[in-house]
Amino acid sequence: MIPIFISGPAVEPVTLGEMKAYLRVDDDDVTQDDLVAGLVKAARLMVEAASRRGLIEQRWRGGLGCWPAGGAVLLPISPLIAVDRITVADLSGGTSEVPADAFETDALCDPPRILVGDAAQPGKTRNGISIELRAGYGTAPEAVPATLKLAIRILVAHWFENRGDAIGEQILPPEALALVAPFQRVRI
Repeated sequence: MIPIFISGPAVEPVTLGEMKAYLRVDDDDVTQDDLVAGLVKAARLMVEAASRRGLIEQRWRGGLGCWPAGGAVLLPISPLIAVDRITVADLSGGTSEVPADAFETDALCDPPRILVGDAAQPGKTRNGISIELRAGYGTAPEAVPATLKLAIRILVAHWFENRGDAIGEQILPPEALALVAPFQRVRI
């Protein structure tokens, strides 16, 4: 299942004020604020990519051609907050929603999974099953683990201090990479 980003997050794990304090930036220059806010967003995306985890609640959609043998659908996004909707397409292209009692979510697994019981097979072989879900540590910055927030701060500080300089081979500074490493998921 290839995840498709739908929306989110509503806030960043590190606020503009927190980041400016970390950088020791005192002025209220709007262009400086825009730069720091953009770096925070880019750093969040880098930390999410490196850890293969969503930090703040996000909505995603994925598609399958058929239910896997055994009925266990491994989800590529974690941590799982909730599966909002599963639909199955029939031969004519119409969709029907899978009732909530026909599947069970296992958010404690890594990767999280959906266990499907008695759901109908799709009539379409391409993306006949659509799964909409929410993933992340929560809706507020306080829900994100402190070490991942620190990795964002370190990465933003690195970019902020080295603007215009060549970054080189290292994607994340070693200090940030060490903070992200315990959260990394193996690709499936």
